[in-house]
Amino acid sequence: MDDITRYNYDEFTREKVFPLLDFDSSPPLGEKAPDFPLWHLDGMETSLSAIWSQHLYTIVEFGSFT
Repeated sequence: MDDITRYNYDEFTREKVFPLLDFDSSPPLGEKAPDFPLWHLDGMETSLSAIWSQHLYTIVEFGSFT
């Protein structure tokens, strides 16, 4: 099963959602995240490091929380 199929689960249950979570490989709280490219809604490219250099705190949300 590919990642898109796994991500688009049909119901929010522990069995379908928890296998997608990988908190052990996330940076610890307070440690900088790895840099990676991002795109503005107009298609202009930037990077995570460009964003965090302009702000004291940066929160990045991936996926949906519904």
